[in-house]
Amino acid sequence: MSLEVRAIDESEFREWLLAKRAGFLMPPVIKDEDIADRRPHTDLNRAYGAFDRGRIVATFHSFPQRLSTVGGADLAADAVSAVTVAPTHRRRGLLSRMMAGDLARAKERGDACATLIAAEYPIYGRFGFGVASWTTEWVVDVTRSGLDRRTGEVEGGGRIDLSDGAEIRKVGPGLHRRLAAQRAGITDRTARGWDIGTGNSYPVEPWTEPFYAVYRSAAGEAEGYVAYTADDKWSDQKQPANTAKVRDLVAVTPAAERALWRYVCSVDWITRVRTGYRAPDDVLPLLLPDPRAAQVLTHADMLWLRILDVPKVLEPRTYATEGGLVLDVRDAAGFAAGRYRLDASPEGGSCTPTTAAPDLVLDVAELATLALGDESAVRLAALGRVEEAAAGAAARADLLLRTSRRPWSMDVF
Repeated sequence: MSLEVRAIDESEFREWLLAKRAGFLMPPVIKDEDIADRRPHTDLNRAYGAFDRGRIVATFHSFPQRLSTVGGADLAADAVSAVTVAPTHRRRGLLSRMMAGDLARAKERGDACATLIAAEYPIYGRFGFGVASWTTEWVVDVTRSGLDRRTGEVEGGGRIDLSDGAEIRKVGPGLHRRLAAQRAGITDRTARGWDIGTGNSYPVEPWTEPFYAVYRSAAGEAEGYVAYTADDKWSDQKQPANTAKVRDLVAVTPAAERALWRYVCSVDWITRVRTGYRAPDDVLPLLLPDPRAAQVLTHADMLWLRILDVPKVLEPRTYATEGGLVLDVRDAAGFAAGRYRLDASPEGGSCTPTTAAPDLVLDVAELATLALGDESAVRLAALGRVEEAAAGAAARADLLLRTSRRPWSMDVF
C-alpha cells in the first residue's frame, strides 16, 4: 500500500504530536494542556504527516522565520522543524517527499532560504543544506580563572541590576533585534518564544525559574542581560561547589558583554560556569586571566542553511571590500542552480545571472557554508568541495565573504 504524505487536519493534531515525540524518543504522552498550548501556534497547512493505513508514521513542520545576515539585514527563511520518521518506516523516501514539497512551497512563496537545526549531521546535505554556523559551549573553573571575584564593581560607570522575567520580556526583544543587526546567523524570537524562555507560558517541560541580571550603561540604558540557573552542591568539607548554567546572554556592546560574563563568574558559591551555546569566537575564554580555566564542553554544527534564491541571499548582505566573483552554482533540485555574478562592496552587493566564465564552481550546500561569512573557500577548495575555475578565486572569495566575527545562532528550533 502506498504511503500518503499531506498536511494534517485538526482531528489529527494530537496523533501528530505523539508521533513527533516518539520520533525524538520523548515519552509518547500528550496532555490536554499541551494541545491547548501548542495548537494556536501551529499552522496546520505547514504541519505534514506521512500516513500508513491511517496512522501517522512521519512528521514535518515549517514556519516563517527571519534570519540575520552580514550587515544586519534579514532574510526571509522557511524554518524546518519537527522532522521524524518512525523506526518502522525508515528508508522509504518519506523525508525526501516531505522535504521536496516544503522547499518547493517555500520557493513559490519567495523565501530566500530554508533553515534547520540538525539532530544528526549526515542527513541534510543531500537536500542542499550546508552548515552556516557552529556553536561552542565552555565550562569554566572560576576558581582557576584568575578573576578577582572580591569586587562587584563594573567598569566605565555601568551597573548590573538583578531582574525578573517580566522585565526581560520588556527589554529583551529590543536587545535581541539590536544584536541581530550586528551579528549574522541570528533567528528571530516570537512573542511566544519570549514567553516560553521566561516561564510566562504553559510549561511543556519541567521549568526552573532562572536568575536574571540586566546590564545598564552609565547613561542608564539597558545594553544586555543574562539568565542563569544554579544547583546546590557542597563538599564534605562544607565548601561550595555550585555550577551556574547560562540559559541566555545577550549583549549589544562590548562593555555589557564583558560585565555580564564577569558577573556570572563572580557570584558567591559558584565554582563552575557552563556557558550554554555560544559563538565559537566568543570573547569569554580570553576575558579570563587564565583562559585554560575555560574548557570546551561541546563544539558542533548549529544552523544549517538551504539557499533557495542566490540573489536574495547574497544581495542583502554587506562585504568586507569591493570585488567581483562569478559563481557557478550546482543544485540537483533546481531551486538555485545557475551562474551568477556577484559585485560586492561594504555598502552591499549586486547578484545577477551571467554567462561569463566562472571563478568558482560549487554545490548549493557549499555556498550555504560561505553565505554568512563563516567558512573559508580556500579550505573548501583544499577539501575538493569547491572547484577553483580561475586561479586565486578562492582567496578572492574569502576576502569578500568572510567576516571578522563568526555568525552565531543562539536558538534551537
